[in-house]
Amino acid sequence: MSYIKFENINKYYNNQHVLKDLDLTIDKGSFVTLLGPSGCGKSTLLRCLAGLESISTGKIFLDDEDITLKNPRQRNIGMIFQQYSLFPTMTVYQNISFGLRMKKLINDDRIGSEPMHKGFMPIHENKCMGMKMKKERGETIDKLVKEALALVQLEGSEKKFPSQLSGGEQQRVALARCIVTKPKVLLLDEPFSAIDAKLRKSLQTRIKEIHRELNMTCVFVTHDQEEAMIMSDVIHLMHNGIIEQSGNPAQVYSNPKNPYVASFIGNYNIIDKKDLSRVFGYEVSSEKIAIRPEMIAIEKEEVVDVSEFICAKGVIVDNILQGNIIRYFVDINGLKVKVDLLFNNSELFENNQEIYLKINKNNIILF
Repeated sequence: MSYIKFENINKYYNNQHVLKDLDLTIDKGSFVTLLGPSGCGKSTLLRCLAGLESISTGKIFLDDEDITLKNPRQRNIGMIFQQYSLFPTMTVYQNISFGLRMKKLINDDRIGSEPMHKGFMPIHENKCMGMKMKKERGETIDKLVKEALALVQLEGSEKKFPSQLSGGEQQRVALARCIVTKPKVLLLDEPFSAIDAKLRKSLQTRIKEIHRELNMTCVFVTHDQEEAMIMSDVIHLMHNGIIEQSGNPAQVYSNPKNPYVASFIGNYNIIDKKDLSRVFGYEVSSEKIAIRPEMIAIEKEEVVDVSEFICAKGVIVDNILQGNIIRYFVDINGLKVKVDLLFNNSELFENNQEIYLKINKNNIILF
């Protein structure tokens, strides 16, 4: 059942149509990623959900409630931005507890201040009751903050100030400040953009663990397709204000519906049918086809049995080592093709080396 629902959303900035008749549903407890390049509308859609941007037409529902016209505070949504926005003069503990205090879980100044009317307890007893309630609420705050600190693995840092923390620790404080208020939805707007690669992977893993522990609905925005594949239950790939394709990471990666999706999320080789015919001698009815780089084999000798394969002779013009993958760039009569192989020191190919490419016909995607 859909927990968040965008219904026929349009958003204009002056004459620029940023979101175009967009419909989208998100299930409760899922981790959903809005993926796409800069300017595609993903952050705008996130801000509309948070109430930080108004929509031009359409409706937004959260838990079957129309929140289109509600202000951000009324929506009970937490959001982590690219900038951590921590209060520099507050400690970690004070930063995390700030949202709880703003929700008046403690320090309700109205307690003990009501005039004495018939049926009310005497004013001194009312004040004592107020002090007791404040103490209990203070204990609740302390318990919630300590639980949040444990979730983000920052126990012992309560008295530190943001300036004493690393970038990754500041990001975890921002995360704790959001989850401590138990929002209905957690929004993450490219939260790892200012963090180094090693720490980014660590935080990705921890956020996914917290998501599973709390069963919290999360909506994540990124332009990084690898990050989307790691984090997501569902990916919505956006382009020019519309959603091009939705599905789980394996579905979107393995079955792109058009050349844009293939080029963005899988780094596919997109080949025109004329080039396919000219270079490989293989005819198709589609205007374009796509082949994943890891689905292409490199052979040193010419392939004899070609009944299930298309083959061509080429020259390696460059290579890039990407961790455990090495990417070769191969020129075949003017057509540049990317090939990804597992890095193996005993089977390396040299630049300017003549080789043969072999592609199973079943791995060709037609558009």
